[in-house]
Amino acid sequence: MTAVDVASVRLLEADPDEAADVARTEYERFGAVVDRLAGDDWSRPTDCTGWAVRHVVAHVLGATEANAHPVEMVRQLRRARRGTAFEVDPISEAQLRTREHLQPSVLRARFHQAAPGAVAWRRRWSGPVGRATFRVGAPIDEVWRVDHLMGTIYTRDTWMHRIDVCRATGVPLHLTAGHDGRIVADLVADWARRHGRPFRLSLTGPAGGDYTGAQGAPGEPLCLDAVEFGRVLSGRAPGAGLLATRVPF
Repeated sequence: MTAVDVASVRLLEADPDEAADVARTEYERFGAVVDRLAGDDWSRPTDCTGWAVRHVVAHVLGATEANAHPVEMVRQLRRARRGTAFEVDPISEAQLRTREHLQPSVLRARFHQAAPGAVAWRRRWSGPVGRATFRVGAPIDEVWRVDHLMGTIYTRDTWMHRIDVCRATGVPLHLTAGHDGRIVADLVADWARRHGRPFRLSLTGPAGGDYTGAQGAPGEPLCLDAVEFGRVLSGRAPGAGLLATRVPF
C-alpha cells in the first residue's frame, strides 16, 4: 500500500461541512455506546485518572450541551477564564459538578437530546467567526482558532472518550475506515506538524493507514495500532521518540 504524504491530509477544520458530518457520526457512535451501558458499567474506572464511566459520560454531555446551547457555553467559559486565557480543567470541573449526580437514564436522554443541536451550532461557529483566535491556558498553553476547537477538538475528545468507555466496560468499539480513519488521519497531520520530523508511520486496524512525513529523508519507522496511537498521543499510554509528542484532545 502506498503511504500517504501527511502534507496532503486536509484538516477537518478546513471543511466545515465535512467536520459537521464527522461530528454527527461521532455523537451517534458515542450515544450508541452509552445506550449499551448497564448496572456496574457506570462505576467502572477508566483511563482518565479519577474518572469512572459516569464521569466520562457527564463530561461529554457537558461539552455537548455547551455546544448545543450558547448560554451554557458562556457559563462554562466564564468559569474557565484566567486572565486572557481559558483553562481546560475548570471547564471539566464545571461540567462534572452539575451532571455527575444524574441518573444514567437522564445522562443518556440528555445526550441524545443535545447532540443534534451541538452539530448545528458547531457548524455555525466554524464559518467566518472560525478564524478568530483565543488562548488556551494550562495545561495546553496554545493559541487556537475557533474553527480548530469546533471542527476538530470536540470531535477528537468525544472519539477518545468513546474509546475510554469501551475499554472500561467491554462494549465493542465500532471502528470504520471512513469515519474513525478520517479522525486518525487528522490526528496524524496535527502530530506531524507539531514535531516537524521525518517519519514513516504504519497504523494497523480498521482506522489505520500508512503515512510519511518530510519527504526526502528516511524518517523514523513506527508501527502500532491506530487506537493505541491516539491513546499514546493523548497521554493515556506511554510514548517514546516522536510518540512522546502530545496532541490536545
